[in-house]
Amino acid sequence: MLVARSVLLFLLAAVLEIGGAWLVWQGVKDHRGWLWIGAGVIALGVYGFVATLQPDAEFGRVLAAYGGVFVAGSLAWGAVADGYRPDRWDVTGALICLAGMAVIMYAPRGR
Repeated sequence: MLVARSVLLFLLAAVLEIGGAWLVWQGVKDHRGWLWIGAGVIALGVYGFVATLQPDAEFGRVLAAYGGVFVAGSLAWGAVADGYRPDRWDVTGALICLAGMAVIMYAPRGR
């Protein structure tokens, strides 16, 4: 149950962080305006709180593991929101990052 909760929190964090950054990008680079930028800033702020809900209490471990989710999520977001098509090396790299995330977060620690 803790692993499922952790995975869901990582997914929520990715949507908030990547989505927030994308909204700011759209607001600035694509001239969509302050409403987009403001929504992005709020999403990025909420992301910071979501990370604290992870069951593991180690900040460094949680953020390091989240990096793998961020890499894979960024490629997925680009594919869905912007029509970016990851190539096999993008996908391979993302899978390696997700494997690293799983080792960092969910390997038995013997405590």
